[in-house]
Amino acid sequence: MVDRKSRRPPTVEVVRRPAPATPPSSTPTPPPAGSASTTSGTPPPAASTPAPTPTPTHGPTPVRPSSAAPRPPRPPLRSGGGPPGRPASRGPATPPTPEAINALAARERVPARIAKGDLEGKMRARIWRKLHAEEARRFDQAYTLMGQHAGLDLAEAFGLLQSGLTLEQFRTRQARTRAKATVKAARSAVAAGPVDAWLAAAAAEKAPLAFVLADRTLLDVLLQTHPVAFVLERSGRVEKLGVCAMARRTTWDVLQPRLPRDSRLAQKPVPVAREPDRRPHSDPRPFLAAVGQRVRLGLRNGFTLEEPLLAVGPYDLLLGDEGAELLVPLHALISWETVGAPELP
Repeated sequence: MVDRKSRRPPTVEVVRRPAPATPPSSTPTPPPAGSASTTSGTPPPAASTPAPTPTPTHGPTPVRPSSAAPRPPRPPLRSGGGPPGRPASRGPATPPTPEAINALAARERVPARIAKGDLEGKMRARIWRKLHAEEARRFDQAYTLMGQHAGLDLAEAFGLLQSGLTLEQFRTRQARTRAKATVKAARSAVAAGPVDAWLAAAAAEKAPLAFVLADRTLLDVLLQTHPVAFVLERSGRVEKLGVCAMARRTTWDVLQPRLPRDSRLAQKPVPVAREPDRRPHSDPRPFLAAVGQRVRLGLRNGFTLEEPLLAVGPYDLLLGDEGAELLVPLHALISWETVGAPELP
Protein backbone atom coordinates (compact mmCIF):
# COMPACT_ATOMS: atom_id res chain seq x y z
CA MET A 1 0.00 0.00 0.00
CA VAL A 2 2.91 2.22 0.75
CA ASP A 3 4.42 1.62 -2.72
CA ARG A 4 1.25 2.56 -4.54
CA LYS A 5 0.97 5.88 -2.74
CA SER A 6 4.54 6.93 -3.47
CA ARG A 7 4.42 6.26 -7.27
CA ARG A 8 4.18 9.43 -9.39
CA PRO A 9 1.48 9.60 -12.07
CA PRO A 10 2.63 9.22 -15.70
CA THR A 11 3.31 12.35 -17.76
CA VAL A 12 0.84 13.11 -20.52
CA GLU A 13 1.98 15.24 -23.53
CA VAL A 14 -0.22 16.52 -26.32
CA VAL A 15 1.27 16.12 -29.85
CA ARG A 16 -0.15 18.21 -32.73
CA ARG A 17 -0.65 16.67 -36.12
CA PRO A 18 1.00 18.32 -39.14
CA ALA A 19 -1.15 20.77 -41.03
CA PRO A 20 -2.92 19.33 -44.09
CA ALA A 21 -1.83 20.27 -47.67
CA THR A 22 -5.11 22.00 -48.32
CA PRO A 23 -5.43 25.59 -47.23
CA PRO A 24 -6.48 25.72 -43.61
CA SER A 25 -9.69 27.27 -42.54
CA SER A 26 -9.76 30.62 -40.89
CA THR A 27 -10.45 29.04 -37.43
CA PRO A 28 -8.15 26.18 -36.50
CA THR A 29 -9.85 23.13 -34.92
CA PRO A 30 -8.03 21.69 -31.91
CA PRO A 31 -7.46 17.99 -31.97
CA PRO A 32 -9.65 15.86 -29.69
CA ALA A 33 -8.45 15.14 -26.24
CA GLY A 34 -8.74 11.44 -26.73
CA SER A 35 -6.00 11.43 -29.34
CA ALA A 36 -3.26 11.74 -26.72
CA SER A 37 -1.26 8.65 -26.07
CA THR A 38 0.45 7.60 -22.88
CA THR A 39 3.74 5.87 -22.78
CA SER A 40 5.47 4.48 -19.77
CA GLY A 41 9.22 4.08 -19.46
CA THR A 42 10.11 5.70 -22.82
CA PRO A 43 11.06 9.33 -23.49
CA PRO A 44 8.45 11.40 -25.15
CA PRO A 45 8.91 12.21 -28.85
CA ALA A 46 9.94 15.75 -29.87
CA ALA A 47 7.33 18.12 -31.11
CA SER A 48 7.22 18.44 -34.89
CA THR A 49 7.44 21.86 -36.55
CA PRO A 50 4.48 22.72 -38.77
CA ALA A 51 5.31 22.96 -42.55
CA PRO A 52 5.20 26.40 -44.18
CA THR A 53 2.02 27.25 -45.92
CA PRO A 54 2.51 28.27 -49.65
CA THR A 55 1.20 31.70 -50.61
CA PRO A 56 -1.55 31.55 -53.18
CA THR A 57 -0.92 33.35 -56.49
CA HIS A 58 -3.25 34.61 -59.20
CA GLY A 59 -1.01 33.70 -62.24
CA PRO A 60 2.54 32.76 -63.40
CA THR A 61 5.27 35.18 -62.32
CA PRO A 62 7.08 36.83 -65.38
CA VAL A 63 10.81 36.07 -65.67
CA ARG A 64 13.04 39.07 -66.62
CA PRO A 65 15.77 38.33 -69.19
CA SER A 66 19.29 38.43 -67.86
CA SER A 67 21.88 40.92 -69.15
CA ALA A 68 23.77 38.13 -70.94
CA ALA A 69 20.82 37.37 -73.21
CA PRO A 70 21.34 38.54 -76.87
CA ARG A 71 19.55 41.69 -77.94
CA PRO A 72 17.07 41.53 -80.77
CA PRO A 73 18.50 42.63 -84.17
CA ARG A 74 17.97 46.21 -85.28
CA PRO A 75 15.73 46.87 -88.23
CA PRO A 76 17.64 47.44 -91.52
CA LEU A 77 18.21 50.94 -92.85
CA ARG A 78 15.90 52.28 -95.46
CA SER A 79 16.88 52.71 -99.08
CA GLY A 80 17.12 56.47 -98.58
CA GLY A 81 20.17 56.04 -96.37
CA GLY A 82 18.77 57.63 -93.20
CA PRO A 83 18.28 55.84 -89.91
CA PRO A 84 14.75 54.85 -88.78
CA GLY A 85 12.75 57.77 -87.53
CA ARG A 86 14.56 60.35 -89.69
CA PRO A 87 13.39 61.73 -93.03
CA ALA A 88 14.92 60.23 -96.15
CA SER A 89 17.42 62.17 -98.30
CA ARG A 90 15.94 64.85 -100.51
CA GLY A 91 18.30 63.96 -103.37
CA PRO A 92 16.97 62.88 -106.74
CA ALA A 93 16.50 59.25 -107.66
CA THR A 94 18.81 59.68 -110.69
CA PRO A 95 22.24 61.39 -110.57
CA PRO A 96 22.35 64.97 -111.88
CA THR A 97 23.56 65.56 -115.42
CA PRO A 98 26.63 67.71 -116.19
CA GLU A 99 24.39 70.26 -117.87
CA ALA A 100 22.28 70.66 -114.74
CA ILE A 101 25.40 70.90 -112.57
CA ASN A 102 26.98 73.62 -114.75
CA ALA A 103 23.72 75.55 -114.96
CA LEU A 104 23.29 75.59 -111.18
CA ALA A 105 26.97 76.48 -110.65
CA ALA A 106 26.70 79.45 -113.02
CA ARG A 107 23.43 80.60 -111.48
CA GLU A 108 24.62 80.38 -107.87
CA ARG A 109 28.27 81.24 -108.73
CA VAL A 110 29.72 78.29 -106.87
CA PRO A 111 32.12 75.46 -107.81
CA ALA A 112 30.73 72.56 -109.78
CA ARG A 113 31.30 70.17 -106.88
CA ILE A 114 29.09 72.33 -104.62
CA ALA A 115 26.39 72.51 -107.29
CA LYS A 116 26.52 68.74 -107.67
CA GLY A 117 26.18 68.27 -103.92
CA ASP A 118 23.21 70.63 -103.89
CA LEU A 119 21.46 68.60 -106.56
CA GLU A 120 22.25 65.39 -104.69
CA GLY A 121 20.61 66.65 -101.51
CA LYS A 122 23.71 67.71 -99.62
CA MET A 123 24.80 71.23 -98.66
CA ARG A 124 22.90 74.02 -100.35
CA ALA A 125 24.86 76.38 -102.57
CA ARG A 126 23.71 79.48 -100.70
CA ILE A 127 24.81 77.95 -97.40
CA TRP A 128 28.25 77.24 -98.86
CA ARG A 129 28.54 80.88 -99.93
CA LYS A 130 27.78 82.01 -96.37
CA LEU A 131 30.32 79.65 -94.86
CA HIS A 132 33.09 80.44 -97.41
CA ALA A 133 32.68 84.14 -98.08
CA GLU A 134 36.25 84.75 -99.33
CA GLU A 135 36.18 81.93 -101.84
CA ALA A 136 32.68 82.92 -102.91
CA ARG A 137 33.98 86.43 -103.65
CA ARG A 138 36.63 85.03 -106.01
CA PHE A 139 34.02 82.99 -107.81
CA ASP A 140 31.92 86.13 -108.20
CA GLN A 141 34.85 87.89 -109.88
CA ALA A 142 35.52 84.91 -112.17
CA TYR A 143 31.90 84.63 -113.28
CA THR A 144 31.80 88.39 -113.84
CA LEU A 145 34.78 88.09 -116.23
CA MET A 146 33.05 85.23 -118.01
CA GLY A 147 30.06 87.48 -118.58
CA GLN A 148 32.22 90.31 -119.90
CA HIS A 149 34.28 88.19 -122.35
CA ALA A 150 32.54 85.65 -124.53
CA GLY A 151 34.25 82.28 -124.84
CA LEU A 152 36.12 82.59 -121.55
CA ASP A 153 35.71 79.50 -119.37
CA LEU A 154 36.01 79.31 -115.60
CA ALA A 155 39.61 78.04 -115.54
CA GLU A 156 40.75 80.83 -117.89
CA ALA A 157 38.90 83.40 -115.81
CA PHE A 158 40.74 82.32 -112.67
CA GLY A 159 44.04 82.35 -114.59
CA LEU A 160 43.33 85.86 -115.81
CA LEU A 161 42.59 87.01 -112.26
CA GLN A 162 45.75 85.46 -110.84
CA SER A 163 48.04 86.73 -113.63
CA GLY A 164 46.97 90.35 -113.47
CA LEU A 165 47.33 90.61 -117.27
CA THR A 166 44.95 91.93 -119.85
CA LEU A 167 42.92 89.47 -121.87
CA GLU A 168 45.16 89.95 -124.95
CA GLN A 169 48.33 89.36 -122.96
CA PHE A 170 46.79 86.34 -121.32
CA ARG A 171 45.78 84.87 -124.69
CA THR A 172 49.31 85.41 -126.01
CA ARG A 173 50.81 83.59 -123.07
CA GLN A 174 48.34 80.75 -123.54
CA ALA A 175 49.35 80.43 -127.19
CA ARG A 176 53.02 80.22 -126.21
CA THR A 177 52.26 77.53 -123.65
CA ARG A 178 50.43 75.48 -126.26
CA ALA A 179 53.28 75.98 -128.72
CA LYS A 180 55.81 74.72 -126.17
CA ALA A 181 53.71 71.64 -125.56
CA THR A 182 53.48 71.04 -129.32
CA VAL A 183 57.24 71.31 -129.78
CA LYS A 184 57.87 68.95 -126.88
CA ALA A 185 55.48 66.38 -128.30
CA ALA A 186 57.04 66.73 -131.76
CA ARG A 187 60.56 66.16 -130.47
CA SER A 188 59.53 63.09 -128.54
CA ALA A 189 57.97 61.61 -131.70
CA VAL A 190 61.31 61.57 -133.59
CA ALA A 191 64.05 59.06 -132.82
CA ALA A 192 67.51 60.41 -131.97
CA GLY A 193 69.42 57.25 -132.87
CA PRO A 194 71.21 58.28 -136.13
CA VAL A 195 72.37 61.67 -134.81
CA ASP A 196 73.52 60.24 -131.47
CA ALA A 197 75.40 57.48 -133.26
CA TRP A 198 77.27 60.00 -135.43
CA LEU A 199 78.28 62.10 -132.40
CA ALA A 200 79.38 59.01 -130.46
CA ALA A 201 81.51 57.84 -133.41
CA ALA A 202 83.13 61.27 -133.76
CA ALA A 203 83.98 61.33 -130.05
CA ALA A 204 85.36 57.77 -130.16
CA GLU A 205 87.56 58.46 -133.21
CA LYS A 206 89.07 61.60 -131.64
CA ALA A 207 88.99 63.05 -135.12
CA PRO A 208 89.37 66.84 -135.49
CA LEU A 209 85.99 68.48 -136.06
CA ALA A 210 84.98 71.88 -137.38
CA PHE A 211 82.47 73.66 -135.13
CA VAL A 212 80.97 76.46 -137.23
CA LEU A 213 79.79 79.25 -134.93
CA ALA A 214 77.95 82.44 -135.81
CA ASP A 215 81.14 84.49 -136.36
CA ARG A 216 84.03 81.99 -136.42
CA THR A 217 84.98 78.32 -136.78
CA LEU A 218 86.55 76.19 -134.03
CA LEU A 219 88.82 73.26 -134.89
CA ASP A 220 88.81 70.90 -131.94
CA VAL A 221 88.18 67.34 -130.75
CA LEU A 222 84.84 66.33 -129.25
CA LEU A 223 85.09 64.70 -125.84
CA GLN A 224 81.53 64.59 -124.50
CA THR A 225 78.04 65.57 -125.53
CA HIS A 226 75.72 67.07 -122.91
CA PRO A 227 72.08 68.01 -123.38
CA VAL A 228 72.84 71.73 -123.89
CA ALA A 229 76.58 71.84 -124.58
CA PHE A 230 79.60 70.12 -126.14
CA VAL A 231 82.80 69.50 -124.21
CA LEU A 232 85.86 70.04 -126.43
CA GLU A 233 89.46 69.13 -125.82
CA ARG A 234 90.98 72.64 -126.03
CA SER A 235 88.02 75.02 -126.04
CA GLY A 236 86.22 73.42 -123.16
CA ARG A 237 82.47 73.78 -122.88
CA VAL A 238 80.69 75.19 -125.95
CA GLU A 239 76.95 75.88 -125.81
CA LYS A 240 74.93 74.12 -128.48
CA LEU A 241 72.88 77.22 -129.27
CA GLY A 242 76.06 78.91 -130.50
CA VAL A 243 76.83 76.15 -133.05
CA CYS A 244 75.47 76.54 -136.60
CA ALA A 245 77.01 73.40 -138.16
CA MET A 246 79.42 70.54 -137.39
CA ALA A 247 81.52 68.37 -139.68
CA ARG A 248 84.84 66.58 -139.78
CA ARG A 249 87.66 68.98 -140.53
CA THR A 250 88.46 67.30 -143.84
CA THR A 251 84.83 67.56 -144.93
CA TRP A 252 84.51 71.22 -143.98
CA ASP A 253 87.75 72.21 -145.64
CA VAL A 254 86.43 70.84 -148.93
CA LEU A 255 82.90 72.19 -148.52
CA GLN A 256 83.46 75.74 -147.23
CA PRO A 257 85.11 77.37 -150.30
CA ARG A 258 82.11 76.64 -152.53
CA LEU A 259 79.36 77.62 -150.09
CA PRO A 260 77.41 80.83 -150.83
CA ARG A 261 77.08 83.25 -147.93
CA ASP A 262 74.98 86.30 -147.26
CA SER A 263 77.31 89.17 -146.37
CA ARG A 264 74.77 90.94 -144.18
CA LEU A 265 74.13 87.87 -142.09
CA ALA A 266 77.85 87.18 -141.96
CA GLN A 267 78.36 90.56 -140.28
CA LYS A 268 75.26 90.38 -138.10
CA PRO A 269 73.95 86.85 -137.61
CA VAL A 270 70.34 86.27 -136.60
CA PRO A 271 70.13 85.73 -132.82
CA VAL A 272 68.72 82.50 -131.46
CA ALA A 273 65.68 82.70 -129.22
CA ARG A 274 65.96 80.84 -125.95
CA GLU A 275 62.37 79.64 -126.17
CA PRO A 276 61.95 76.87 -128.75
CA ASP A 277 58.45 78.05 -129.67
CA ARG A 278 59.89 81.40 -130.84
CA ARG A 279 62.35 79.90 -133.30
CA PRO A 280 61.54 79.58 -137.01
CA HIS A 281 61.99 75.80 -137.07
CA SER A 282 61.69 73.74 -133.91
CA ASP A 283 59.41 70.94 -135.08
CA PRO A 284 61.45 68.17 -136.74
CA ARG A 285 58.47 66.29 -138.16
CA PRO A 286 58.14 68.27 -141.44
CA PHE A 287 61.69 67.18 -142.38
CA LEU A 288 60.87 63.47 -142.17
CA ALA A 289 59.15 63.51 -145.55
CA ALA A 290 62.32 64.95 -147.18
CA VAL A 291 64.71 62.21 -146.03
CA GLY A 292 66.66 60.96 -149.07
CA GLN A 293 66.08 64.16 -151.04
CA ARG A 294 68.33 67.16 -151.61
CA VAL A 295 67.44 70.10 -149.42
CA ARG A 296 68.56 73.71 -149.37
CA LEU A 297 69.10 75.15 -145.90
CA GLY A 298 69.64 78.81 -145.01
CA LEU A 299 71.66 79.26 -141.80
CA ARG A 300 71.49 82.23 -139.47
CA ASN A 301 75.17 83.12 -140.10
CA GLY A 302 74.56 83.53 -143.85
CA PHE A 303 75.73 80.13 -145.20
CA THR A 304 73.48 78.23 -147.61
CA LEU A 305 73.84 74.44 -147.70
CA GLU A 306 72.51 72.16 -150.41
CA GLU A 307 73.02 68.49 -149.56
CA PRO A 308 71.07 65.23 -149.39
CA LEU A 309 69.14 64.76 -146.15
CA LEU A 310 70.32 61.54 -144.48
CA ALA A 311 68.50 61.52 -141.14
CA VAL A 312 66.37 63.66 -138.83
CA GLY A 313 66.76 63.88 -135.06
CA PRO A 314 64.75 65.72 -132.42
CA TYR A 315 67.14 68.69 -132.52
CA ASP A 316 69.41 68.22 -135.57
CA LEU A 317 69.58 67.27 -139.23
CA LEU A 318 72.25 65.00 -140.75
CA LEU A 319 73.22 65.96 -144.31
CA GLY A 320 75.81 64.93 -146.95
CA ASP A 321 77.14 61.56 -148.04
CA GLU A 322 78.32 58.57 -146.09
CA GLY A 323 81.68 59.38 -144.50
CA ALA A 324 81.30 63.11 -145.25
CA GLU A 325 78.34 64.00 -143.06
CA LEU A 326 77.35 67.47 -141.94
CA LEU A 327 75.34 68.08 -138.74
CA VAL A 328 73.05 71.12 -138.70
CA PRO A 329 71.01 72.02 -135.57
CA LEU A 330 67.41 73.06 -136.13
CA HIS A 331 67.91 76.28 -134.15
CA ALA A 332 70.47 77.45 -136.78
CA LEU A 333 67.89 77.38 -139.62
CA ILE A 334 66.11 80.46 -140.89
CA SER A 335 64.71 78.81 -144.05
CA TRP A 336 64.66 75.48 -145.84
CA GLU A 337 63.25 73.87 -148.97
CA THR A 338 63.65 70.75 -151.07
CA VAL A 339 65.57 71.28 -154.29
CA GLY A 340 63.27 71.31 -157.34
CA ALA A 341 60.11 71.77 -155.19
CA PRO A 342 58.32 74.79 -153.74
CA GLU A 343 59.43 75.97 -150.33
CA LEU A 344 57.85 74.07 -147.46
CA PRO A 345 56.28 75.95 -144.55
